[in-house]
Amino acid sequence: MKPRRSRRQFLKDAGKISAASIILPSIPFISCSAQTKERLGVALVGLGNYSTTMLAKALMETKRCYLSGIVTGTPSKAEEWSKKYKIPQKNIYNYNNYNEIADNSDIDIVYVVLPNSMHAEYSIRALEAGKHVICEKPMAMNAQEAMQMIETAKKVNRKLSIGYRMHYDNYFIEAKRLGQSEAFGPVNYLECALGYSFAPEPDSWKVKKAMGGGSLYNLGVYPIQSARHTKGKEPVYVTAQATTRRKEIFKEIDETFTWQLEWADGTLCNSYSGPVAQIDRLFAGCTNGFIEIYPCTPYTGQAGRTSNGPLNFEHVFQQKLQIDDFAKCVLENKESIVKGEDGWRDMLIIDAIHRSIKSGKKEKIAV
Repeated sequence: MKPRRSRRQFLKDAGKISAASIILPSIPFISCSAQTKERLGVALVGLGNYSTTMLAKALMETKRCYLSGIVTGTPSKAEEWSKKYKIPQKNIYNYNNYNEIADNSDIDIVYVVLPNSMHAEYSIRALEAGKHVICEKPMAMNAQEAMQMIETAKKVNRKLSIGYRMHYDNYFIEAKRLGQSEAFGPVNYLECALGYSFAPEPDSWKVKKAMGGGSLYNLGVYPIQSARHTKGKEPVYVTAQATTRRKEIFKEIDETFTWQLEWADGTLCNSYSGPVAQIDRLFAGCTNGFIEIYPCTPYTGQAGRTSNGPLNFEHVFQQKLQIDDFAKCVLENKESIVKGEDGWRDMLIIDAIHRSIKSGKKEKIAV
């Protein structure tokens, strides 16, 4: 295997990483139960804002797992995290010796929190190293990469989950329940959108095409998830549009995206993602009422209502519940509610959105 670039090098040259060339030997499954482990060790790969502000804190509260290792290309971060979380030096890796986690029994789960175009490679390498994997959303750059991740997990008999924290939030759970059970009759129309009003830094990886930047990847998966899981069925067509206002910032990618999902029964969903409008909403219009979560996706502070009145649920630490549930799935050899196939279906839709923008026509969502 040729030498790997570090995350820092990757961020510098914005080269596209492909997971297609990664071929490593299979590793037989050894269940954590057989190892008599009660709590599993989790290594965070990438120590950016999300790992720092949310995931590390979540791992301080989880019951079935704990922060046992880190992977970073920044020595100062390694030192800081080691002191703060009492991580031994043998459990600290960089992007050059990443494969050596295969020999570390302290690490059972790897959580990949890297720029989008690095998700497939570093997830596959962790799986091939014998580790179970949580990959932050979006799962990959396209459905082909996502399927390769799924196939690798099956080949090495390891579990793969996607970081869809909303499935552990009480408001989102209720929206899914009401929609799928047809509590107000069939869901006949949806509006699902997520956007903020901000100006990304011109040198940010989030505006680099090769690194998987852009709101369709970073924000768009939320409205796609909302629509799919509230309706409870998979859409079959999509029509999409893209616009760019601030061309001095968005030189490589489109700035805003709008798209319309269509189901076999004629149900439509209008969606938006972008950095020019503040919106965070799930709305489902049903035959005999409606379901609305607004705001829908913050870490805390959701609110909701239906045609029967307001929804009032306890706010939860979504990331804590998400990671703990995955650890439980590993320990009990069960499937995660946000397994790899769910991320793959989102990537099928994103692929179709790209095709529709290019063709200017309605595109069928491949399966």
